[in-house]
Amino acid sequence: MTSDERSLFEAPPIAEQERMVEAILFASTEPVSLGELADRMPHGADPAEALAYLRRRYEGRGVRVVKVGDAWAFRTAPDLGFLMQKETVEQRKLSRAAIETLAIVAYHQPVTRAEIEEIRGVAVSRGTVDQLLELEWIRFGRRRMTPGRPVTYVVTQEFLDHFGLESARDLPGLKELRAAGLLDNRPLPGGSASGDDEPDETMDAIGQSELFED
Repeated sequence: MTSDERSLFEAPPIAEQERMVEAILFASTEPVSLGELADRMPHGADPAEALAYLRRRYEGRGVRVVKVGDAWAFRTAPDLGFLMQKETVEQRKLSRAAIETLAIVAYHQPVTRAEIEEIRGVAVSRGTVDQLLELEWIRFGRRRMTPGRPVTYVVTQEFLDHFGLESARDLPGLKELRAAGLLDNRPLPGGSASGDDEPDETMDAIGQSELFED
């Protein structure tokens, strides 16, 4: 077997794999999963190891490699975000119903329309759900194995990316929001399954500060 033939079966050096991962993430408009990296890289490459090297190399830099859901992307360092702000901010207003629906999906996912209506105490219009689907902040999840097999809703990777979250588990809790001054100390009705977060009030507070800014 010649050296050229061997090169077809041998993984490139890890430094070269790191460069490949860097190039793919840099050129991609969307976060890239490990599976997608593996599909693009040569046979025998280890994208996870290359990614670990790349993350260390970008520590303390102006951009960093971050996890978004199950994928990876380059993002501006959080402390430099103010440099990217526009003087004129375009507002995308959502109705109170849409804010509450989004909050319930974020804090209770996967959740069906009937469960959303039960938590809100009122019916959810088709237009409210369609608006959130069009914004790509919620998507259809798996169907419930119950009579009628109702579809569930979950938040999307775009939602997580907008707020710089790795997963929905990283959403702020009620205590954190109060400590940050985003909620007052009045008692809240009801509560979530955890007993700590009240999604309607929580996401409404977030919405007032940054939810609809581009």
